[in-house]
Amino acid sequence: MASVNKVILLGNMCADAEVKSFQSGGRIANLRIATNESWRDKQSGERKERVDYHSVVIQSEGLVGVIEQYTRKGSKLYLEGQLRTRKWTDQAGNDRYSTEIAVGGIGGKVVLLDSPRGDGEGQGGRQQRGNGQREGNDRGGQRTGGNWGRQSGDKEVYNSGRGGWQDGGDGSRGSAASNWGNDGGFGDDLDDDIPFITDRSIW
Repeated sequence: MASVNKVILLGNMCADAEVKSFQSGGRIANLRIATNESWRDKQSGERKERVDYHSVVIQSEGLVGVIEQYTRKGSKLYLEGQLRTRKWTDQAGNDRYSTEIAVGGIGGKVVLLDSPRGDGEGQGGRQQRGNGQREGNDRGGQRTGGNWGRQSGDKEVYNSGRGGWQDGGDGSRGSAASNWGNDGGFGDDLDDDIPFITDRSIW
């Protein structure tokens, strides 16, 4: 029987994303996501809460661009990814291990749940997928105010009515994952509509 490695998170960013670029090409974004759980104590009747903190690394170039431009500290995100444990070396030469949630490639998904600042709409649920899939109204290939277009090989671009955000498709996306294990990992305006983008890169 095949094994399953899938993580689903819905939480808030504890800080702005930390975006790293590598000399060999590609970028990653490190996030710190907080999730909370609340319950009422049966004995005391008091309401209690527990907060957990999760390290997330975004490895898809297209999703990194969206995270960098459209999120900030406090943004609410829905994420789907995989648990990954990696080995790295600290400045003293000691081996260290970090377990993080990796988002990108097949099955990677980010949904921005906050409305852009100044947008009268409610919470969105706008999806950014790492594997080129779309759901719901995206299936038609055409959306109000813009349309989906396929360009130059493996990338797919959403062109909004305002000119939109486009995935650069410069060939650097595949190298982000190979650079990911080189260090310890995680260390504004939102006036435009959040774009729908896809990225078919596999890391």
